[in-house]
Amino acid sequence: MDKAGAEVPGEIAGLPQSIEDFRSLACRRLPRFVFDFIDGGSGSEDTLAENRAALDRIRLVGSAPRDVSACSPAITLFGEPLSMPLIIGPTGLAGAAWPRGDLDLARAASRCGVPFVMSSAATASMEEVAAAGAGPKWFQLYLFRNREVSRRLVERAAALGFRALEVTVDNAVPGRRLRDVRNGFSLPFRWSPAKLASLLAHPRWSLQMARAGAPRLEVMAAELGRLAATDTIAELMQSQLDPSVGWDDIDRIRDAWRGPLIVKGMMDPAQVRRAVEIGVDGLVVSNHGGRQLDGAVASIDILPEFRAEAGRRLALLVDSGFRSGSDIARALARGADAVQVGRATLYALAAAGECGVVQALAVLRREFEVVQMLMGVRRPAEFTRSMLREPAAGNGPAVRSERAGARQQDLPTVMTE
Repeated sequence: MDKAGAEVPGEIAGLPQSIEDFRSLACRRLPRFVFDFIDGGSGSEDTLAENRAALDRIRLVGSAPRDVSACSPAITLFGEPLSMPLIIGPTGLAGAAWPRGDLDLARAASRCGVPFVMSSAATASMEEVAAAGAGPKWFQLYLFRNREVSRRLVERAAALGFRALEVTVDNAVPGRRLRDVRNGFSLPFRWSPAKLASLLAHPRWSLQMARAGAPRLEVMAAELGRLAATDTIAELMQSQLDPSVGWDDIDRIRDAWRGPLIVKGMMDPAQVRRAVEIGVDGLVVSNHGGRQLDGAVASIDILPEFRAEAGRRLALLVDSGFRSGSDIARALARGADAVQVGRATLYALAAAGECGVVQALAVLRREFEVVQMLMGVRRPAEFTRSMLREPAAGNGPAVRSERAGARQQDLPTVMTE
């Protein structure tokens, strides 16, 4: 049971038992141009690879004997009880993985007791997502060139009961995603001989899309009108997003939004002070999953600096590369309050729709519970830096971390989400 006493779904027989297994299944079931859109990063994909390598460099320290007969992975975040320290983060164009995929993600999150963050680039309407399951929904906001559009989205999110607002700020320009360029991944889809051949090789996906219709960016279309055809999704976003976004814009949103306000895409710890001054409630330490600045530092590596700057004044979330319960434990021990996942649940969505996402969340929860018990941790707030062995400078042997990062336990409680 979760912290609120509700039954959390267990693992489903016959479905993959790890996120990597889901990725393999998604690769087989999706046309190449769709899988690459989900799986790929920007430039040489150096940051994409570094996110995984950085997590793998951090080793966990098991602790026994210790009484772990009463462990729980549940947390409280912004006053909301969650079954585990995980959020399904915003992922645009989820409907390309599975018809109406945003709704499946929202329903699965609700069943498993974790929040779902709806993307401004969703392929379902805000009303549909708000009604998909009774669990907590957050809304991810882009700041468009037309600020009136962003203002209306904030108002709609509040009226529909979205409990938190997550503003993405690391997109002054889109990263150059070469897989999309090479594959000609565009909206609307443009059909070439190679793409048509891929459709024939993936009949299940093709039949699903034929029945449901090609995905489109419902939220953006509703607010911006008919979207122009572009060569890549990145070019479409570049035509709509504003490179002049600054902290004054976040300040205005703070005045307009009464619920928890979270800023996503933070990689510079020096920005924490301004966030605190404005009254932001949380930050997502994120390099956008390796899809923006190629060559960027891994989110997990910069995370302790954010905790040192923020202390107990902000909730810290982290994303980019998290695929297992061990990864979640690494993040908590390095100072995060929770982890956001993106590709992990998209792979599961592509493999088996809502049931796949429920299975992926159950797998992550079970993996995390095993890590907790073997590390002697009864609840997530007990993870500390002393439970890790990390590389010395210069990528030398793993050494004990001398400075235990400050932990933020179940805070800030701004409102019940």
